[in-house]
Amino acid sequence: MERKKASDFPQEVLDLFQLYVHGEISRRSFLARARRFAVGGLSAAGMLAALKPNYAWAIQVPPDDKRIRTESDTVASPQGNGSIKGYLVRPAVSGKVPAVLVVHENRGLNPYIEDVARRLGAAGFMAFAPDGLTSVGGYPGDDQKGAELFAKVDRAKMTEDFVAAAAWLKARPESSGKLGAVGFCFGGGIVNTLAVRMPDLAAAVPFYGAPPATADVPKIKAAVLAHYAELDTALTARWPEYDAAMTAAHVVHAGYVYPKTNHGFHNDTTPRYDDAAATLAWQRTLDWFNKYLRTA
Repeated sequence: MERKKASDFPQEVLDLFQLYVHGEISRRSFLARARRFAVGGLSAAGMLAALKPNYAWAIQVPPDDKRIRTESDTVASPQGNGSIKGYLVRPAVSGKVPAVLVVHENRGLNPYIEDVARRLGAAGFMAFAPDGLTSVGGYPGDDQKGAELFAKVDRAKMTEDFVAAAAWLKARPESSGKLGAVGFCFGGGIVNTLAVRMPDLAAAVPFYGAPPATADVPKIKAAVLAHYAELDTALTARWPEYDAAMTAAHVVHAGYVYPKTNHGFHNDTTPRYDDAAATLAWQRTLDWFNKYLRTA
């Protein structure tokens, strides 16, 4: 199917898709409500198909890139689901490097998130992308099935799995001892949770993630860089309060709202992707990690 842009769809359809991918409306409801916005020869079903990820578009750093080494690993998680599997990427050069946990959206460890981990590896970080669906068989290779599995996982135990994965990554022999975390959507919320839970987290970069409870913000010791999309109104409306709470708690932080972008603008596998915003947000992310993970 021809690659489309967000501008090819009415904003109402993009908003409906946002509700659909977060489980707030069913596929049937999306189709029924999107039908009246059918444009450009696309039916409601055609629009849904066009909005879904095409992971062939996600490969910025191929698995056999000479700058990195990749492998699968399993982390013990006694407080969570027992264990969690994930994708480990290290720079090909030897020596200790900063570590970054990469937390996926509410679909599991898909190819886009694996590529994000490889991008970090190519930039000189050791990255680990855990699969929160491990306890239900792992990412199934299909986002719709991944969403169905995601709903079956105990959310509290899954959070403990990510905490365990972060601690494991920081303790690896290749780690410099500096730990960061980046996450997207659900993963952005997990990164904010890790910032509250882990005083040794040095840098946190949530992309369009739910903020923690205001009362928990003073527990944050990490430097927080938050990315939001202007048209993702529900989540972005929560940023000013989070910003003010971090300012009051003297948390080192920065935040950006990217104009005319939708939730998921960094994910280059869907029409919601915005190249300019994604490129800028990613460069800011690398600069943030370089600043807070490579200094004493």
